[in-house]
Amino acid sequence: MKLTNNKILITGGATGIGLGLTERFIQENNTVIICGRRASALKAVSDRFPTVITRVCDLAIETERIELYNWIAENHSDLNVLVNNAGIQNWMNVSDEDFYAKANTEVSINVLAPIHLASLFSGLPSLTTIMNVSSGLAFIPLSKIAVYSATKAFLRSFTLSLRHQLKDSKIEVVEIIPPALNTDLGAQGLHSEYPPVSEFIASIFKQLEDGKIELTFGTSETRTQANNEVIKDYFNMMNPG
Repeated sequence: MKLTNNKILITGGATGIGLGLTERFIQENNTVIICGRRASALKAVSDRFPTVITRVCDLAIETERIELYNWIAENHSDLNVLVNNAGIQNWMNVSDEDFYAKANTEVSINVLAPIHLASLFSGLPSLTTIMNVSSGLAFIPLSKIAVYSATKAFLRSFTLSLRHQLKDSKIEVVEIIPPALNTDLGAQGLHSEYPPVSEFIASIFKQLEDGKIELTFGTSETRTQANNEVIKDYFNMMNPG
């Protein structure tokens, strides 16, 4: 994809990887629209970057996804890049009383939202790129976040199929595959020992410049190339006991 002069929608663009993408795309002279559930988080970004356009939207709710698309189609019909970045991560056990309720929300945001938005926005005449943010956990799960890992495996599979379905169209499908990074995903402080988002963003933009469509970093690169034996060893290392 071209890296400048785009109009880009980034879901979950106010925090974590989404914020890193927002910052870098602005630096590359793009118009960036971000959406998220918390108006306060969106305002904090627009205060820092006055050119950012914000939209409050709960992607877990189907009607709000449709409203987001209709708003874009009416007010930003020249949008050409969709970044499906929004996601939630719950550390939980299947025996927890609220396990299903939390799992349902994870599936709604991590799975249903990106496939619904891909369906909606692929019909936007100006669209040229869909970027899906999966995870190294799509390849080898962490049992403490079983549902999150499974949602990312789904998104990985869906992205491969989506790319094949759109191969004869003008829409390019890019997969961003991060490892654990120093964000507040899951809870504040859970990932503080991992690499900063800034290093990850610098790496994937270099890969975009090189024309790559599967963007990895650190351990996520190793996992995408693992055979069954390596996957087994990696799983046992990540899930001891």
